[in-house]
Amino acid sequence: MSSPPADAVTGADFLHLPDVAQLMPDVPPDSIVSRTVIDDPAVKVVLFGFAAGQSLSEHTASRPAVLHFLTGHADLTLGEQHLEAGPGTWVHMPPQLPHGVRARDEVRMLLLLLGPAGGS
Repeated sequence: MSSPPADAVTGADFLHLPDVAQLMPDVPPDSIVSRTVIDDPAVKVVLFGFAAGQSLSEHTASRPAVLHFLTGHADLTLGEQHLEAGPGTWVHMPPQLPHGVRARDEVRMLLLLLGPAGGS
């Protein structure tokens, strides 16, 4: 992560963010923006902001992943399933699961790309 926000608390082995969604206060119209929060061998955490109507077409990830929706509402495709997501929705996906996201309104979502067990 670049410089932490003013309200972040950091220590030798932790980062405390009171409201991770506030790392991205504005999402420009007709865009998808992202900001890497953490990038280490155990986990890569990326905050996404989707303007209403924006989507990530179906794709796969080479690592297990978690989607955690913080704000807004989206349509999800997970394999053959079509589901809805809203604030608090949490999805764990194995590697290579085809998935896509379409924002119905402005969405903030955390993507956690998980490393191998034990971080090695």
